[in-house]
Amino acid sequence: MEDVLAIYALPYDPYYPVICMDESCKQLIGEVREPMPYKPGRPLRIDDEYVRNGVAEIFLEVEPLTGKRHVAVSAHRARTDWARWIKGMLNERYPDATKVCLVMDNLNTHTAASLYETFPPEEALDTRRAARYPLHSQAWQLA
Repeated sequence: MEDVLAIYALPYDPYYPVICMDESCKQLIGEVREPMPYKPGRPLRIDDEYVRNGVAEIFLEVEPLTGKRHVAVSAHRARTDWARWIKGMLNERYPDATKVCLVMDNLNTHTAASLYETFPPEEALDTRRAARYPLHSQAWQLA
């Protein structure tokens, strides 16, 4: 935990951005019956019965010192989704960064194996070279 707190205390450096990343699965629900509208003296009434419309995975990346954020939604959370997210972050959103300090949880999909499962070996190796991430606590270093 102290490692993560020390990372948050680093001064802002555009060539060494500190980025927080997380995913969250959300259930999508729909109404079975139309809500009953407001009337004078009566609030909106919503039935507690609902229809399940599947789930969505939300990927969020935040750079707390600048307020930048990037959000994407997918139908599922898999190793390939995480690998594409990391590659997009390095190549599209932070191409000029010398090193990216990425703070995230240690979910089983957050590994170099995800890169090799997603990309051809040469491309995965190039991404790994661009993304050296020794893990300390819940913080990853990406270069």
